[in-house]
Amino acid sequence: MIIDGRTIAKKMLARAKTRAAALDRVPRILAIVANETPVTKSYLSIKQKRAADSGCILDELHFDAWTTITEQLRTAVLSADADAIIVQLPLEKRIDSRIVCDAIPLEKDADVLSTVARMKFETDEYDALVPPVAGALAEILSVHSIDPTGKKAVVIGMGLLVGRSCAIWLSHKQADVTHLSFRSGNFSALKDADIIVSGAGSPHFIKPNMLKDGVVLIDAGTSELGGTLTGDADPACVDKCSVFTPVPGGVGPLAVACLFENAVTLAERAINK
Repeated sequence: MIIDGRTIAKKMLARAKTRAAALDRVPRILAIVANETPVTKSYLSIKQKRAADSGCILDELHFDAWTTITEQLRTAVLSADADAIIVQLPLEKRIDSRIVCDAIPLEKDADVLSTVARMKFETDEYDALVPPVAGALAEILSVHSIDPTGKKAVVIGMGLLVGRSCAIWLSHKQADVTHLSFRSGNFSALKDADIIVSGAGSPHFIKPNMLKDGVVLIDAGTSELGGTLTGDADPACVDKCSVFTPVPGGVGPLAVACLFENAVTLAERAINK
């Protein structure tokens, strides 16, 4: 089954919009941008559209990529007046992303980028927000009534946004998790996996012969192949899968919807505090 992430995301955004409409003001999100590339511009354009769909306002604060320093961005984050703050990643290499992201107050961290917010998630505290890509994974499994408890799960990629977040979430749900670095090149565990989440960013490296029949394959990797956005899994893998997320149109729209659901949650907490 090929997952239509856009359709599921629409329902999630409508859910967020209903919650936002019940508040006495419109939730406001501030995106801090200091590395404008065609990719980041595309991401921001999508987020602007989805903000309206979720009943939120998304403002943008732009900094020049060549002259801005870490302390300027940190100060902007600390002084931001919004219900949620997003730091649009990646930043320029000379900017210390960790210092900037750690400046996001816990009560405004919809993307779960700060160390404090991530530790709450990693230790499974009751009020912790789930990072958007892990939230997308959770939504897909929920919609299709797939319980990860006791399942053999393989997560590829060590990045904070995809690999680490999804491996931790699956562990919280009592899956038997094998977490692999893409650089290891050892993917034999895929053959026995019930659930695979890949965030390697290596086009089509997962082939059908690496999978068992009926696997749930969540492709959260994005890269370019011949000028086209593509995922980690060869499209031919769909014939081996009970659930398959395409790139584009799979995990991406759901992760954006999860971001706005998190933002509405933060707004609710701020207003009801």
